[in-house]
Amino acid sequence: MTAQPNDLDHPHDLVGIGIGPFNLSLAALADGVHGGLDTVFYDQSRDFRWHPGLLIEDATLQVPFLADLVTLADPASRWSFLNYLKTRDRLYPFYFAERFHIQRAEYDAYCRWVSGQLPGLHFGHQVDAVRWNPERALFEVDFTQLDRDGEVEALGRAHTRHIALGIGTEPHIPEPLKPLVEAPVAPVIHSADYLAHRDRLLAAEHITVIGSGQSGAEIFLDLLRARPTGREKIHWLSRTEALAPMEYSKLGLEHFTPDYTRYFHALPERVRDDLLPRQWQLHKGIDAGTLAAIHDELYRRTLHGGWPDAVLTPGIRVRTAGRVATTKVELHLEHTQQATRTRVITDAVVLATGYRERPLGQLLAGLDPYLNTDDAGRPRIDEHHRIALAPAVTGSVYVQNAERHTHGVGAPDLGLAAWRSATILNHLTGTEPYPLPRRTAFTSFGLEGLDRTRRAYTPTDLVPLTEVR
Repeated sequence: MTAQPNDLDHPHDLVGIGIGPFNLSLAALADGVHGGLDTVFYDQSRDFRWHPGLLIEDATLQVPFLADLVTLADPASRWSFLNYLKTRDRLYPFYFAERFHIQRAEYDAYCRWVSGQLPGLHFGHQVDAVRWNPERALFEVDFTQLDRDGEVEALGRAHTRHIALGIGTEPHIPEPLKPLVEAPVAPVIHSADYLAHRDRLLAAEHITVIGSGQSGAEIFLDLLRARPTGREKIHWLSRTEALAPMEYSKLGLEHFTPDYTRYFHALPERVRDDLLPRQWQLHKGIDAGTLAAIHDELYRRTLHGGWPDAVLTPGIRVRTAGRVATTKVELHLEHTQQATRTRVITDAVVLATGYRERPLGQLLAGLDPYLNTDDAGRPRIDEHHRIALAPAVTGSVYVQNAERHTHGVGAPDLGLAAWRSATILNHLTGTEPYPLPRRTAFTSFGLEGLDRTRRAYTPTDLVPLTEVR
């Protein structure tokens, strides 16, 4: 596929790179903009996939169903989760199920329903480069169209006024374990691929799960339930000081509101960088229900005497790792509080070690001369979720889930997807197709927030201060 002859005369308003939930949200809300927007979205995958390796039976989202692609910006959108249920004649079953938190598999099915009908989505298209054309004041987006086998079918180029990067995250593999993943004999897999390898893992005599978050807990529970009582042979290790519950109090959840996002964005860079690691329990903890289910399952296995052959140990760091006789893995461990060391020999390892933002450097190499970066070399991203570029670039590059360093813990949260998409579209159009709430939290995160509720004082309100000695 090559660019059409009139492509330069009629460029797109927006090209989206990547079609995960966040750019799918943007595409769905763009579809509802009055007067229409010319948008196109590219993704190298053959079709929509949302963490297929973690669609474990009964695993639920950690956000309510209202955190779909559109509802928190446009409850009347035809792309809402409730409308999806209506088209499937499932509204009444959902009503009686009384589920505020839906299963992950159902969220995936909903997103597939949207992606299968929404116009302008092009799967099997790998974006290779992005450049700014100063003569035409347009972005050039080079892409490769792939066939069903992932082979090159054609090359193409699109021109656009604006870009939205939604390339998502990638599995994080700790350095000591990278050689074992790259040359697997005994299975050493990331949790992203868990379901594809589940049968192979269950056939192993001994399994080690590494990682303290929700994925690690769900995988440990799933493996535990499938192993015979008394012969579980599972280790669950984590670096955190405790297998801690996620902060899920109602006021704690206000860290995932636009109010907190704006507050965090206004903080100095060094304060933001210091704050983020200390907020891990807001998004890297474990759902209390999952922790309870694990304890219930372990307790059930003690009913006839004895203890399950399962080891759960927080505060563990993997120092090094290697293979033993090609069929086993040896993990050299250190307890961070005791400063003691040991080793574990296991037949299989599951790395529930999370995800990292995909680096933007290679994709945006053509924009290097225009990029404005912070002290750590990261792109500066403004309150409209766009990368700060030199004034010569009149178009915008918006980012989705690549701005945790500037917008805080809510950047990867599904609950802020619709709000961020609406913010982007409001800025892109220069109008307000999606009016957004001025206040979203009871908490006032900074002193300036006190102005929202402070009444106007008159001189008669003043009371002389008396110093107490």
